[in-house]
Amino acid sequence: MADQPTKYLLAEKDIPTTWYNIQADLPQPLPAVLHPGTQQPIGPADLAPLFPMGLIEQEVSTKRDIDIPGEVIDIYRLWRPSPLYRAHRLEKALGTPARIYYNYEGSSPSGSHKSNTSVPQAYYNKVEGVKRITTETGAGQWGSALAMACQFFGIDCKVFMVKVSYEQKPYRKAMMEMFGAQVSASPSNETECGRAILAKDPKCNGSLGIAISEAVELAVQDPNTKYALGSVLNHVLMHQTIVGIETMQKFKLAGDWPDIIVACTGGGSNFAGIAFPFIGSKLRGESKEARVIAVEPAACPSLTKGKLTYDFGDTGHLTPLVKMHTLGSTFIPPGIHAGGLRYHGMGPLVSHLVHLGEVEPVAVPQLEIFQAAVQFARAEGIIPAPEPSHALAIAIREALKCKEEGKSRAILFNLCGHGHFDMQAYTDYFAGKLRDYEYPAEEVAMALAGLPNVAA
Repeated sequence: MADQPTKYLLAEKDIPTTWYNIQADLPQPLPAVLHPGTQQPIGPADLAPLFPMGLIEQEVSTKRDIDIPGEVIDIYRLWRPSPLYRAHRLEKALGTPARIYYNYEGSSPSGSHKSNTSVPQAYYNKVEGVKRITTETGAGQWGSALAMACQFFGIDCKVFMVKVSYEQKPYRKAMMEMFGAQVSASPSNETECGRAILAKDPKCNGSLGIAISEAVELAVQDPNTKYALGSVLNHVLMHQTIVGIETMQKFKLAGDWPDIIVACTGGGSNFAGIAFPFIGSKLRGESKEARVIAVEPAACPSLTKGKLTYDFGDTGHLTPLVKMHTLGSTFIPPGIHAGGLRYHGMGPLVSHLVHLGEVEPVAVPQLEIFQAAVQFARAEGIIPAPEPSHALAIAIREALKCKEEGKSRAILFNLCGHGHFDMQAYTDYFAGKLRDYEYPAEEVAMALAGLPNVAA
């Protein structure tokens, strides 16, 4: 082990200057986004109340390489390039011949990969004179990242944080306020949508779908306000591909290439960031095929138990209709600690790639991910957030499979954030308070009963 590198680093000059748009390489185009009223494909004008035109152009683009503005790269330099680690100590603890690598995004100022898209989103809003951005957040990683980016560009930031996470993770709220954001627990009394939900269920734990509705409602009411999303949409996933582009370069430094790529999925931003550049390289015939695994919580199984169909992105039905794996927009998941993965739907691009057979979806229970996180922390010295620990759990499964088969495979997973603000989750785990929860098929069927009737 002494003569084998543990960390692979690029120089600052090697920060990518373009994002990768996988739509350029898809064997079948992505299904259209539909207007909820007419059920016809939407155009840029339909999205203008929510997003600046610079982001709308990226959302609909099929150009392979999209230039990263210099002002964005200047801020990226605060934490990019990110390191790729070889997990020698974890390999030894598992007794596996597998070669385990993890890309680490927890060194960003906000503590996660979310800053890779919050900065460009704030930049394009600033260019168009936007004064305030509204958003939702689950575990708080996205809210923290957007609050930081808005502060950098002098934009006000309003965050609706899913109530269960608001109560579980008070330090995330404090971090957002440190960066100047206003934070409210969702559902709130500040919007019509929030008030309506609280009238039906005053103790509602909230969901990302509800928080999205509240943020969108405020944005469309004020011409100086736009909305920003931390996952799901094409331009958001594209911004994250800087992670995979860098990681491909770092694997060349290592003289290796992944046989298996694993990442957690809630809306798809972390997964797309690490996996899309590798998938695109394979689709173009430039690299060998790797198994690509998308990991979700068994308590919120959109890919493994949801339906691939058109649905709203929010509970209040204020957003366009997108074709994705969904559990139904009224779905409210249990309060598991992986707050960033509690979304009823999946990014359309991720869903499309699963449909095309390019991605394997798998669901993992809560206790296994905490067991994996503790094992990883004790071996590698980094406390992971619960969200990427889903990928870690499957990486460990695959490494143990290599042990059983006596084969050495290169396994890559994306450690998209640290768990320093998730210690209550670990406290509950050690106290035996956490339980596995697998969403029953009958409850999934009930949540899907309210899907919109779309002829397409």
